[in-house]
Amino acid sequence: MALPYLDLKGSPFEQGLQHGRALKKDIRHNLELYFERFKTEVYLERDEVLRRAALYLDAIKKNHPDYYAGMRGVAEGAGVGLLEVAALNVRYEILYYEFGVGESQAQDGCTAFAVSPGRSADGHLYIGQSWDWIPNIKGALVRSEPPDGPVSLAFTEAGIFGGKIGLNSAGVGLCINGMASLQDDWTNLELPFHARCYEVLQQTTFEAAKAVITDGLRPGSANFLVAQAPDKVVNLETAPKAVNALGFGGGVLSHANHFVDPRSIGLAEIENEFWQYSCARQARMKELLESKLKLSRDDLLGFMRDHANHPNSICRHKDPDFGPEEHYISVASVVMDLSGLKLWISDGPPCTNDFRSYEPFLSRL
Repeated sequence: MALPYLDLKGSPFEQGLQHGRALKKDIRHNLELYFERFKTEVYLERDEVLRRAALYLDAIKKNHPDYYAGMRGVAEGAGVGLLEVAALNVRYEILYYEFGVGESQAQDGCTAFAVSPGRSADGHLYIGQSWDWIPNIKGALVRSEPPDGPVSLAFTEAGIFGGKIGLNSAGVGLCINGMASLQDDWTNLELPFHARCYEVLQQTTFEAAKAVITDGLRPGSANFLVAQAPDKVVNLETAPKAVNALGFGGGVLSHANHFVDPRSIGLAEIENEFWQYSCARQARMKELLESKLKLSRDDLLGFMRDHANHPNSICRHKDPDFGPEEHYISVASVVMDLSGLKLWISDGPPCTNDFRSYEPFLSRL
């Protein structure tokens, strides 16, 4: 199957309205799923989730009006409460804070990579990742055309405005990995994760895209792989008050869900029983990227299907040793050619779900 594809135009509110109308059923599904997950995985009741969401909603309305307008459009289009949509859009801050300092342990897995033009067979710049998360979550591929600025194409969850993994017509691309640290603090109501991803894909230069991530403070930890054709790439491991920038090693780069050297930036990171899987996936991706002198697009698509250390592999599957509330799979896998402005994405684990290709831009900005 293919992910729902939305072609959105207009102001942030208008795009949110289109998003909400098109994905009404899936948004309601995601809301129900997340409120259940908040309760069973991090032990937060609905009232507490909405209380936290309300604080973020006020801060976003004041400091990031475009994103607020987008969420308002989603809520109106889907016929659901704005506070519920806010909870969906800041679910990263709520969940990952509990993963880092609460009783729950983070166990999702996203494996990202970058390949320089010098290491790719066609001389193009490639980035990509698996996005491993809750098996039944509903996602979509969103093409966004604002009144001005770059057109973008990105993967998102139904109900989350913008997109978290994608590229734009200026050749800027973004991949992400969830991470947690003891420094995380959801009460620090700075620009939240999903709004930050949205802002990155609004930029037309590499430096501006980086600045969205590095400037100011952050509520929690996360990893952002930012790139722009023809050859600019940086991997930014971030915590609320710290950033660690990683570059290419031999023209390739891989990252998963742990800080490479947290002590170097004064950070304490919980090492739980799932941490080993992140280390294994990152090492495996590095091994695959270094297996050939020149890497083709087909090589990269094949790497996303890799089953080393199955089921906790790059191509992630349910682990029978865990209960249903602890199951994670590769909900989507993405490969992007930033030089050719093309994207390939699977709807589910790519070993059993074909990649679909998209060329969403008529020309480079």
